[in-house]
Amino acid sequence: QVQLVESGGGLVQPGGSLRLSCATSGSIFSISTMGWYRQAPGKQRELVAIITKNGSTNYADSMKGRFTISRDNAKNTVYLQMSSLRPEDTAVYYCKADLILGNMVSGHYWGQGTQVTVSS
Repeated sequence: QVQLVESGGGLVQPGGSLRLSCATSGSIFSISTMGWYRQAPGKQRELVAIITKNGSTNYADSMKGRFTISRDNAKNTVYLQMSSLRPEDTAVYYCKADLILGNMVSGHYWGQGTQVTVSS
């Protein structure tokens, strides 16, 4: 059983900052790419940022310069530092991990999501 547990969401004013965390646990052999996605009401889920095991990153254009993704491989945890938040950043943020289980089966796993609301 693999669990991805997000934390750090909440209500923030425009221009503010939040830091999301996603801890992965379970019978895991290794984790390759980890990432953050978001889904706003009435919209499709979209990529926010991804990070490989060796630290290479990729961001959606609208997040470049405002969001920073990082990871702690020893803790199987991925972070998303969000700054200069805008009302249009309001969404449920999900983390995703591409991993290999202890039984050598690979798969994609998602967290349950954490709500981020940007409003004055």
